[in-house]
Amino acid sequence: MSAAPVIAAVDGSEDSLRALDWALDAARRRTAPLRVVHVRQYAAWGQADVLVAGPPEAEGDPVLDEVRARLGDRLGHQDVEYVALEGVPGAVLAEIGTGAHLLVVGSRGRGGFASLLLGSNSLAAARDARCPVVVVPRPGREVHGDGPAEPGPRVVVGLHVDSPDDDVLALAFAEAALRDARVQVIAAYPWPAQTWSAPGQPVPPLVDPEAVAEETRALAEGFLAPHRERHPGVRADAPEVPAGDAAGHLVAASRDAELVVVGRHRRRLLAPAPMMGSVTQAVLLHAASPVAVVPPTPPEESDRAE
Repeated sequence: MSAAPVIAAVDGSEDSLRALDWALDAARRRTAPLRVVHVRQYAAWGQADVLVAGPPEAEGDPVLDEVRARLGDRLGHQDVEYVALEGVPGAVLAEIGTGAHLLVVGSRGRGGFASLLLGSNSLAAARDARCPVVVVPRPGREVHGDGPAEPGPRVVVGLHVDSPDDDVLALAFAEAALRDARVQVIAAYPWPAQTWSAPGQPVPPLVDPEAVAEETRALAEGFLAPHRERHPGVRADAPEVPAGDAAGHLVAASRDAELVVVGRHRRRLLAPAPMMGSVTQAVLLHAASPVAVVPPTPPEESDRAE
């Protein structure tokens, strides 16, 4: 496969088979090849993340055989590749995502504790992969809130106006265009505002929440403007600027959404290692819709773009 694929990670679990169905649909929308990958847990001589692949293993892999049977005659002209790998799944999945359109995983696999909302391999892939990772949840997750104001397909995107990530907005608009959906932008701001003063110093004046909301809205509109221009056929609603916890608002908006798009974390100069922000992790744990986690642009690529 020369074109960038959509990768579906499978392990035979129902969660991974739901991820497979989502990935097949995503590949078709992009006219991209689908790569189905099964990572078998194996540690050779301490090399936990060694990748071993080959046609004999792929052909004789029972999980991939099950996938072939599941897909059956649904593929049509879809280009599909089946790959069997060996290693620690979380590490291997993060590695194979390089150069892919998307890496799609289920919220949990076969291993781990049944009570967990998010498996360790899915979390590792979402935290470490170099491509966007879509985590497909189990059906039936309940979220609180009133739900969408109007029916119709939506792509929800979280926007932090203090440190906006252009790649997050780009993916949200691209997905909305592929799905004939509108974009719902949530730019929450923390409230109540934190005010500090040294002992004996005057207390800072109270912050006007309406002023904060208006400033947040104006900043959000500025960040959205170039994406509206690039996708004139995509309807992007006026940004919502609720006060309080961003994760809670994004989870509430996930009800009946096509996708929720979030950034992996805000870039920190003193934290070069991969990490995931608390808002993103909470959305992954509780959202009712699939969640796309977009990695930050590597510093070297960001420097070249400037």
